[in-house]
Amino acid sequence: SRLAAQGDPLAFKLPRPLLHSGNLDFSFAGLKTAVLTQARKLGDELESRKADLAASTQAAIVDVLVKKSMAAMLQTGLKRLVVAGGVGANALLRSQLKAACRQRGIRVHYPELHLCTDNGAMIAMAAAMRLQSGMQQANDDYAFDVKPRWPLDALERLDDVAA
Repeated sequence: SRLAAQGDPLAFKLPRPLLHSGNLDFSFAGLKTAVLTQARKLGDELESRKADLAASTQAAIVDVLVKKSMAAMLQTGLKRLVVAGGVGANALLRSQLKAACRQRGIRVHYPELHLCTDNGAMIAMAAAMRLQSGMQQANDDYAFDVKPRWPLDALERLDDVAA
């Protein structure tokens, strides 16, 4: 976000994937491809335009996150939104969510900046602590299969598991 702050968010027209899908799904795969394509098109110009590309990318992501968040709030009727994890540290997201929420009478809450940590970093830290304590083998308590697409209706209900 530091690099994006130095660039022009309108410099590149980038897609807002699934913005008008009619549901709350989002994916940034198409945006990632568009940014990569744009970077390749820039060629030697990339170095001098990377702040603009970063700003345009950030603007596209924030636009999708804000609009999908507001759609979720409208759909659920909730009036409080909590933004956590590493994304909660992004100043542009904070400012645009604050404005969108204020317009709709929604209260938005964020942890303090030093607590807005990337979840991947927290998982890596937990793994590092396990290794440091001598736990090098996965045991049955922590073993699981990776499922990149795991429908929620395929999950066991907690009360079924506890029984």
